Amino acid sequence: MKVLVTGGAGYIGSVMVSMLLEKGHKVKCLDRFFFGNESLKDIISDSNIELIKDDVRWFDPSILKNVDAAIDLASLSNDPSGELNPSKTYDINYLGRLRVAKLCKEYGVKRYILASTCSVYGFQENVLNEESATNPLTTYAKSNVLAEKDIVQLADKQFTVTVMRQATVYGLSPKMRFDLAVNGMTLGAYKNKNIHVMRDGTQWRPFVHVKDTSKAFIAVLGSQKEKVNGQVFNVGSNEQNIQILSLAKLVEETLPIPIKLEWYGSPDKRSYRVDFSKIKRVLGFTPSYTLKDGAREIYEALESKKITDSIKTRTVEWYKYLLEVHKLVQDVVTRGTVL
Repeated sequence: MKVLVTGGAGYIGSVMVSMLLEKGHKVKCLDRFFFGNESLKDIISDSNIELIKDDVRWFDPSILKNVDAAIDLASLSNDPSGELNPSKTYDINYLGRLRVAKLCKEYGVKRYILASTCSVYGFQENVLNEESATNPLTTYAKSNVLAEKDIVQLADKQFTVTVMRQATVYGLSPKMRFDLAVNGMTLGAYKNKNIHVMRDGTQWRPFVHVKDTSKAFIAVLGSQKEKVNGQVFNVGSNEQNIQILSLAKLVEETLPIPIKLEWYGSPDKRSYRVDFSKIKRVLGFTPSYTLKDGAREIYEALESKKITDSIKTRTVEWYKYLLEVHKLVQDVVTRGTVL
């Protein structure tokens, strides 16, 4: 199968692309490469991968010829980064992905899978399933809700559309991120022997390992279309719903060093527990990794210098840097500013 993966050089994408290649698929990786393409260095020479540096908002649709399926991961990738420039978040995460889906249908791509997020549930007390009302509180979440709504409507007998609402992702990736809860807590413990816990610690989050969410997408790719067409799936497991303070204590217990817990920030306005029974029932999906596995592998990778922390591992900081550089370049062009 020939698969287009948008955002294929990202935190999830770089893991998923490798797994697709391992399963014998051919991959077209469409990415802006804002973070470079180092995450694909181990597979870049594979004859079954094609890298396309472009944007979901204006790529040449001819690249969709002879593509069998699309996995649409490209987005400004979390709540804080979505607020840096809300209009761009809307353009990319909603209109850009709607464009990808419409073009896929027009060019005869048989399957389209949208990467959405459980953050669409916002703040709610009950355990939430795919039929529960959404309550998006951020630009990132609101854009995902809009994309879900309009893209699902494109589904028909010839065009299979599936929405994947992912839990908060954790674990090792060639394109590492430390602005995610488990990853950031583990980095803090490694560097400073402390874990910062966002107040008030009672907020709930669901979690899923980056390899497990990739496995779930690939399971959809190979499933009978009758099972997944027009369907929304929460991606994760009931066992990995956890409150943030409990998560910090779990990471503390897992790592082989003394760690101090420290509070920070105002009380989080997001809290949601999610039911993952549907994906287990329909696709037989169960995770292979636990939260302890994730914390342990990241700590060991930091210890061995397999991974390191940098501005590129913190999405918001890197985007701010790129925005400042872009502004500086514009000043040079429009006003002749001397550097």
